Amino acid sequence: MQVLETITSAFRGTFGETPTLIQSPGRVNLIGEHTDYNEGFVLPAAIDKAIYLAVGPRNDQKLHFVSADLNSTYQGSLTDIRRSGKGWANYLLGVIDQIQKEMSLPGGLNVVFGGTIPIGSGLSSSAALENGVAVALNHLYKLGMERVPMALLSQRAENQFVGVQCGIMDQFASMMGQEGQVIKLDCRSLEYAYAPLAMDGFRIVLCDSRVKHSLASTEYNTRREECEAGVAIVRASVGDQVRSLRDVTMDMLNRYVRDQEPLLYKRCAYVVLENQRLLNGVADLEAGNIEAFGQRMYESHEGLSKWYEVSCPELDILEDIARAHPGVLGARMMGGGFGGCTINLVREDALADFEAVVQREYLERTGQETLLHECRIEAGTHVV
Repeated sequence: MQVLETITSAFRGTFGETPTLIQSPGRVNLIGEHTDYNEGFVLPAAIDKAIYLAVGPRNDQKLHFVSADLNSTYQGSLTDIRRSGKGWANYLLGVIDQIQKEMSLPGGLNVVFGGTIPIGSGLSSSAALENGVAVALNHLYKLGMERVPMALLSQRAENQFVGVQCGIMDQFASMMGQEGQVIKLDCRSLEYAYAPLAMDGFRIVLCDSRVKHSLASTEYNTRREECEAGVAIVRASVGDQVRSLRDVTMDMLNRYVRDQEPLLYKRCAYVVLENQRLLNGVADLEAGNIEAFGQRMYESHEGLSKWYEVSCPELDILEDIARAHPGVLGARMMGGGFGGCTINLVREDALADFEAVVQREYLERTGQETLLHECRIEAGTHVV
């Protein structure tokens, strides 16, 4: 693979040694959007778009990182970890900072990394990079860390050092992925189980809207507040056993929220129904009924667009094009919303026609070109 040859060659040229190679995947989320911060369920999977790291230990305290894709270098020390003006370096430094809060590292680290995750596609390159550094240090220095704690450590690095208040899904999916399996993750307890996604005859295709509307961050925070406000109304009526939307039923929403706060009702109802859609979707996958699962993806998009209102015209157009194509089993927007990608389950024999139709119709209807990415479900972060 070209990227492995590139980073290996760069590592040898920079450090005069042969590196250890780490593959750390991006992720998709099949269903269960905006459920994570409501203590609900998500259904992600690791994919074959990844960050690759060439790594080696040092016998001093120095840190030397090279981003091959950005042609940028960072040098620092274990004894003086502080935020860098080079934003990309903070993802690596944050992980090292978290590890050093738990144990002292015996030496520094050399890293050259590059990737095949499309930038700005919402496939979580940051989580992949964080996990790659955690696995590298664990392997090189035999730290004995388990995989779930490493995913949590990567999340803390992003929350506390980088300053992005992400949930656990991205790091967990990238670390814990298995080939051909999706992960049913309970965001409250971190209990997880694998469900088969039998992709024989099907492909996952991401259609990139190529837009990111400025609403994304402010509306994300607003949605969190709206959900919490809905929970507070229900809690005032039924008591403290209701901690989050995870504990709320449609009956409770119909009784206590619908007439009093119609907007909050829409927001909360979407989340409660999405959790149930996900659990039903897992049952579909376990029964091998991928067609039924695809229909739940369409229902999820409808909820995100009309009830939760985090879609945008471009994403709705991509979903509309997919829904009209006979080779597509299911499609929906993926991620925070207001831009980014749709995720589509497409029959392999219809793939070329679907891609041609999407590119032609999206350009006609928006004046924008779309980028298409085919994905396979792969194993989580590992030493190559």
